[in-house]
Amino acid sequence: MATTDIVVGGQNGVAVLQLGAMSNRHGLVAGATGTGKTVTLQVLAEGFSRMGVPVFAADVKGDLSGIAAPGKPNKETERRLGLIPREGYQQRGYPVAFWDVYGASGHPVRTTISEVGPLLLANLLELNDTQSGVLYAAFRIADEQGLLLLDLKDLKALLEWMVDNASDLRASYGNVTASSVGAIQRGLLVLEEQGADKLFGEPALALADLMQVDFSGNGVVSLLDATQLVQKAPRVYAALLLWLLSELFEDLPEAGDAEKPKLVLFFDEAHLLFNGAPKPLLDKIEQVVRLIRSKGVGVYFVTQSPLDIPQDVVGQLGLKIQHALRAFTPKDRQVIKAVAQGFRESAGVDVERVVTELETGEALVSALDAKGSPRPVSRALMAPPESRIGPIDTAERAQRISRSPFRGKYDQGIDRESAYEKLKARADQEQAAARPATEQRETRNATVKPGPTRQTAGEALMTSAARAIGSSLGRQPIRGVLGSLLRR
Repeated sequence: MATTDIVVGGQNGVAVLQLGAMSNRHGLVAGATGTGKTVTLQVLAEGFSRMGVPVFAADVKGDLSGIAAPGKPNKETERRLGLIPREGYQQRGYPVAFWDVYGASGHPVRTTISEVGPLLLANLLELNDTQSGVLYAAFRIADEQGLLLLDLKDLKALLEWMVDNASDLRASYGNVTASSVGAIQRGLLVLEEQGADKLFGEPALALADLMQVDFSGNGVVSLLDATQLVQKAPRVYAALLLWLLSELFEDLPEAGDAEKPKLVLFFDEAHLLFNGAPKPLLDKIEQVVRLIRSKGVGVYFVTQSPLDIPQDVVGQLGLKIQHALRAFTPKDRQVIKAVAQGFRESAGVDVERVVTELETGEALVSALDAKGSPRPVSRALMAPPESRIGPIDTAERAQRISRSPFRGKYDQGIDRESAYEKLKARADQEQAAARPATEQRETRNATVKPGPTRQTAGEALMTSAARAIGSSLGRQPIRGVLGSLLRR
């Protein structure tokens, strides 16, 4: 076994390996609740860390935080080590960086509205085609005029202006109706109620901070605490993961064939990435998953059923680890048949029967060989993790966060000049310019009872922004496959 291989599991002295050189070919960990998926994810994350590969994992139950602390001796671990050849096993913790959109149990995670782009944001807000068209128009105006959309107030300011100037915009950007803008605004209010507005702003997460190696050469495991996010705002969770995938695809250079990945991502509750997504977005996701392996990134989906993942994506997954499934209904039996068809047959392994008999911590496994071909499916015990099974406590987490190299980097939000401030400044300038003319008219018409002739802040805002539409302020940025903003 090479140092760039991971012992996933085994049986009777025979190990099942995940080759480092094949680890950018993606993977799937599936199975019913309570069958051992989280521990399998933990074993894989440890293996990549030992390999020197940084790991990003979404921790939706809080259990993965135990990877930061050493495990404890127990009889089950000793039993498994007696059946699975595993050299160099030692109970230890791994380097971990904790992240949290809400900033409560990890460093805050932020990105900007501009970077997320209209495609992912439209899906996040559950917009129809007409409403999505208005959102695309808003981004086009912002991009053309150099108006940064950093947080929700920037987008709100632009939407309000679009409603007031709908007739002027129609020729260039199509029909902008108050009802469509209202739907977008209501969606933004829902995000605020869920606390998801904390995701949008600066300082934005730097991808380099997810690709760190510690002083001993172990890849740092970045854990996103998604326990609250999945419950409160599952679509925000999905949008964040898809944005991250898109950013990595657009920013990383081609890697070619390498002995190990540059980065590995684990997306738990993976069905949330695809539920309700329109076909154009699903097509884009499939394209990114297919192409991102050439950038040296491996993506591993964790979910209850393989049918939660679109078949075009499942077809690209090299490692398949299937924990137990239950056959209580006709639909369950259909899932089991589909699972059996997804494995390369192996003598003596009846997948349809065995998958319902697997015990906790046991799975059907198929990995790629050195030539990239799927190995026959095998029934295996999962290897025991070296780190703690289950979460660390709040005090342990706080201590590790306080020692993190990212401490202080993301703690305080920054509200620099962006669309809201620029539009407001233009409105103020228009107001100032309007005062002399107004005063002259008031002097000439002193004998006439004066009326309210000064341009209001809203009118000045509309006039200023309308002039900006015809100007060439800034450079229009380029957007990538999923609509994210490409850096230049």
